[in-house]
Amino acid sequence: MNLLLSNDDGYSAPGLSALAAALQDLGQVTVVAPERNRSGASNSLTLDRPLLLKTAENGFHYVNGTPSDCVHLAVTGMLPQEPDMVISGINLGANMGDDTIYSGTVAAAMEGYLLGIPALAVSLASFAGRHFETAARVVRALVERLHARPFPEPVLLNVNVPDRPQAELSGWEVTRLGRRHKAEPVVKQVSPRGDTVYWIGPAGAAADAGPGTDFHAVAQGRVSITPLAIDLTHVAQLDRVREWLGR
Repeated sequence: MNLLLSNDDGYSAPGLSALAAALQDLGQVTVVAPERNRSGASNSLTLDRPLLLKTAENGFHYVNGTPSDCVHLAVTGMLPQEPDMVISGINLGANMGDDTIYSGTVAAAMEGYLLGIPALAVSLASFAGRHFETAARVVRALVERLHARPFPEPVLLNVNVPDRPQAELSGWEVTRLGRRHKAEPVVKQVSPRGDTVYWIGPAGAAADAGPGTDFHAVAQGRVSITPLAIDLTHVAQLDRVREWLGR
């Protein structure tokens, strides 16, 4: 297999190293990741300046751009052939529910999906980062399964793994995205230079987190696997908007 790895935590992140180590014997593994942490970059592409592609001592490639830049650059200009799969992660911290809208981890995988390539976005559902090896084994199992039993069309899977030893996982569950409460307000501070600065506040707590959601599965110690789609059309409101405009 030809596997393209990326992330949003930056090319030196421990989750990316764990991912590359777990997959290195499955084929040709190429890493193209941001030069620094770009968490929250979502699906942004850099269009106002050129991108630089450099190579670190460990062989990982890094780009002075976003996660989407990394995958787009690799697939459309760097690699001699299209990869069989794009895997993004392993992110430090969950990407569940509304998080997927902002997540650079999900965006990198989504860029592969938009280019017609099966893709996985993988997150360790904790900021403690104790068990990246568990998530790495989960990814390897999914990659092997996707290779042996591919879908008839490109697929984008959002995977969240509880931060615990593999032996303590309670299985796997195919889930839907939950929802969070409204985000906390921005944090207002005064800098040492006297300027007023603002920090984006933390994400809200889980609101829609019942059985069947990614939040519930991870809370029960199960790996959450959510197939994602790109069409944002609110189908249920189409007729309502037509009627509203027709008045």
